[in-house]
Amino acid sequence: MNSLPNSDATVISLAGRRGYRPDWASMVSARLGAAREKLRMDHDAFAAYLSDALGYLVEAYCLERWERGLVVPPADVCAAAEEAARDVPGAAFAAPLLPASGPAGPCPDEVAMRDGEEIVLPCRALDGRIIWVSIPRRTFLSGGLGTAALAAIATAAGPGTFGASVARLRTAAAAEMNPIETLRQLRRALIDADNLLGPGGVLPAVHGQIQVIRQLRADRRGADRQALLTMQAQYAEFAGWLHQDARDFQSAAFWLDRALEWSHAAADPEMATYVMARKSQLAGDMCDAASAVDLASAAGGMARKGSRLKATAATYGAHGYALAGQRTECLRAIDGAREMAGRLDDNPGSPWATWLDGAYIDVQRGRCLSALGEHAKAAAVFQQAIRELPPTFRRDRGVYLAREALAHAGAREPEQAAGVGMQAVAIAHDTQSGRVIDELARVGTGLVPWAALPAVADFQDALTSVLPTERTG
Repeated sequence: MNSLPNSDATVISLAGRRGYRPDWASMVSARLGAAREKLRMDHDAFAAYLSDALGYLVEAYCLERWERGLVVPPADVCAAAEEAARDVPGAAFAAPLLPASGPAGPCPDEVAMRDGEEIVLPCRALDGRIIWVSIPRRTFLSGGLGTAALAAIATAAGPGTFGASVARLRTAAAAEMNPIETLRQLRRALIDADNLLGPGGVLPAVHGQIQVIRQLRADRRGADRQALLTMQAQYAEFAGWLHQDARDFQSAAFWLDRALEWSHAAADPEMATYVMARKSQLAGDMCDAASAVDLASAAGGMARKGSRLKATAATYGAHGYALAGQRTECLRAIDGAREMAGRLDDNPGSPWATWLDGAYIDVQRGRCLSALGEHAKAAAVFQQAIRELPPTFRRDRGVYLAREALAHAGAREPEQAAGVGMQAVAIAHDTQSGRVIDELARVGTGLVPWAALPAVADFQDALTSVLPTERTG
C-alpha cells in the first residue's frame, strides 16, 4: 500500500490481483448528481438544460433514476452535465468522489491519476466507502477491465484531461485497425452482454461508440465514410433497443429516429425497413395500437416479398391489432407471419431480424392472446417458448416468464402465477430490465385478490426487491 500525495487516503495496489471490478455505475451516478448540485438546479431545471444541450428530451424522472444508481446514465448526458458544471465558478463538486487533496478539494478532472507504471482510480468498497486502487497501466490499456468499462470511463469522465486522452486513444486505435470490423465485433459483444446482464451496463459503451464513429467519419471520404454511417445507424438502433428495454421510451424513440435518418442517408433500404418495424414494436410496448399497426404496415410495404423483414413487420402489426381488440385481424397477421417464417426466400447475408423464427413468432402470439384476454392459451404458448429458448437469452427468459406469470394470473391461477413470477424476479434483479420489471409489477397487481396465499405472499415480498422505490417528501 501507499498513499496519495498530500492526502490521507489509502491506495490499494491491485497489481497481480485478479477479478477487480470497480463500481463504475455508482461513481458515474454520483458525479451526475454532484454536477447538478453545483449548478444549483432541481431535477426539472437540470433536465430542461440537458435537453437543450443534447438536442433530445431528457426527462426529470430519468435524471432521478440515473442519480440514484437505478440505471447507468448515458455517457453523453454525463459529459454535458460535467461540461456545464465546469463553467460555474466556485469550489469542487458538492459531493466529490475524490478524497480532499487541499483546502479547495480536488479538481473535477482528477477522477483518475496516473503515476509511473500504474493508474490510480477510485473504487467503492463493500461498506460504501470510496477507496483508491492502483492498476497496472498495461492491464488497463489492454482492456483488462473489460471493453464496456473502458468505454464508460472514457465517455463518462467528460471532456476533461483523462476522458479526452482515453477517447483519443480509442479513436486512434480504431483508426489504425479496420474500424468497421472492430466496431462490428464490439457491437456483437455488447449485444451478448445485454442478453445476459440487461441494458444498464451496456448503454454507456454504446453511446460512447456512437461518438467515436462520428469522429472517425470526419476523417473519411467515399465508401469508407458511408460504411461508417451505416455502422453509426446500427449502433443508434441498438441504443434505441436498450432504452426501450429500460422503459425510457422517449430516448428509445429518439435513437430509432436517428437510426432511420442515418440508414436513409447511408442508402441502406434493408436497415431502414428494419428500423421502421422496430418503431412498430416500440409503439406496441407503449400501448399505441394505431401507430403499431400503421408503422408495421409501412415496414411491410418497404420489405421484399418473402423476406424475414416482411414477417417481422407482420408480427409486430399483429400485436397492434391485439391491443385494439381486433381479434380477426390479429390472428390473420400472426398466422401470416408464421407461414412466411416457414418458407423464407431471404438474403442469407442480411444481418436484420436473424432471430426471427417460428418460436419467436409463437411468443408474440402468446402476447397477442394475453392482450385479447385468452390467458390460458397464452400461458401454454409461453411455457413452450421458454423450453425452446437458448440459455444465453437470459433476459428474454425473464420477459417470457413474467408474461407467462401474468397469463396465469389472468386465468385465475394464482399459485402458478406466483411460482413462475418468482423465477422472473431473480432475472429482473440481475438485469434490471424494465420490460421484466414492468410485467412483474402487473403480475403483482393481478395477484392482489389472493394475497393471503403463502406462495403469493412470498412473491409479493420478493417483488419489492426489484421495484423502484417511490420517493416521499
